[in-house]
Amino acid sequence: MIKKSLSLAACSALLVSTLGACSNGGSTPSSTPGASTAAATAAPAATPAPAKEKVKLKFFTGKVETVELMNDLIKKFNAANPGIEVEQEYQKDASNVIKVKFASGDVPDITTVVEQDYIDQGKYLDLSGEAFWSRVLPSVKELSTDVKTGKQFRVATNVTMAGIFYNKKLFGELGLKEALTWADFEANLKAIKAKKPDITPMFLAGKDSWTLGHLIEFMAHGVVKQKYGVNPARLAFINNEKEKLAFDAPNGSMDTFAARMLKLKSDGLINKDALTATYDNQKESFAAGKTALISQGMWVLGDLLKINPNLKDDIGFSPFPALIDGTKPVVISADDSRYAITSDSKHKQEAKLFLDFLFKPENLKTYSEFLKTPSSFTDVSADWGPLKDQASAALKTGVNIAFTDTPSGFSGDDAGRMVQELLAGKYKTSIDFAKEYTATWDKAWNATNKK
Repeated sequence: MIKKSLSLAACSALLVSTLGACSNGGSTPSSTPGASTAAATAAPAATPAPAKEKVKLKFFTGKVETVELMNDLIKKFNAANPGIEVEQEYQKDASNVIKVKFASGDVPDITTVVEQDYIDQGKYLDLSGEAFWSRVLPSVKELSTDVKTGKQFRVATNVTMAGIFYNKKLFGELGLKEALTWADFEANLKAIKAKKPDITPMFLAGKDSWTLGHLIEFMAHGVVKQKYGVNPARLAFINNEKEKLAFDAPNGSMDTFAARMLKLKSDGLINKDALTATYDNQKESFAAGKTALISQGMWVLGDLLKINPNLKDDIGFSPFPALIDGTKPVVISADDSRYAITSDSKHKQEAKLFLDFLFKPENLKTYSEFLKTPSSFTDVSADWGPLKDQASAALKTGVNIAFTDTPSGFSGDDAGRMVQELLAGKYKTSIDFAKEYTATWDKAWNATNKK
């Protein structure tokens, strides 16, 4: 499109010059000074139209699993749209980095980081009227809807799940079944330790703090989410309804979570290097059959199969066991791969064009099959992975919960760092951890809700 505009501009300049020559009857211009001056006055030289600058779109993400694939898709988009150049920036601690970006004015045009506080501050563009919503699953549109305004400021391309990944072959050898209660969960881990001492019962990737933050989000917060349901629970987190959250309650969700984690460590049921092991270490150990189970989401499946394609039939998937006696097991069933356009973007139309490109059925199919999670768009048919049947069974077995709406000043990485401190022995008791977690949450919430 830009090249065509430049060609037309050049043709126009040439046409003006030709018309100037025609005014002299098409003959060779006179060599007399007067004639030269008259000709110059009648037909001034045309100034070429200035070349338009290429629009640069900043795409900011914290989704490590899709960086390479997104780079490939971005190359295709840039090639098809020579007047636009999308640049991807990945940050490991994206939730905290974006705070700096908003504060400094280095605001991305498109981001996968969407926080409720920033929705409240008007940081994202309202996408409610976009045509693509007619293609999105109603359940995903509901999860994408802001509970305060009823508008959609983000859109998710996929549906994801998170739970317990376990080695089915190993479980079969030991006669173990999926654990739905914490007592059965611990019993399975102890049986693995006793009968298979060379295998790590449960592997934690503690150096990557977000993986530990997920344990709180899925299990501890899961107690609140199952008790009140999806939207009431979302409101409880967003509005910091202390009576419902009850983070500092003795024997409550956070106290119990901390006690459970400390016992797993003291009983030797997690890897000894839980605080220094990385996400890659976790994937490699599980894929090699050296670890019995891990807590992860469907986003890990593609990497596991890339490391060990033969693992396909040996991967089991089940809900998280009930954290507190009397509660139910839970499984994350939520919108994934979220996208938002920032309200301060100077290139909103170009940003929408990029999203339209990503949302083409063929690109969504590629993304879904790469990430091994189903698409949230109804016109996409993808062979997304070998866990379809087990995922469906888990959804029926466990209470379906969504991700947590956390204060922008207290990300999943921040929560994970507190779990690191817990496992490192910083807190004397589990209730000390629960009280500190409550204080940190309140501080972050108050900082972003000042009147």
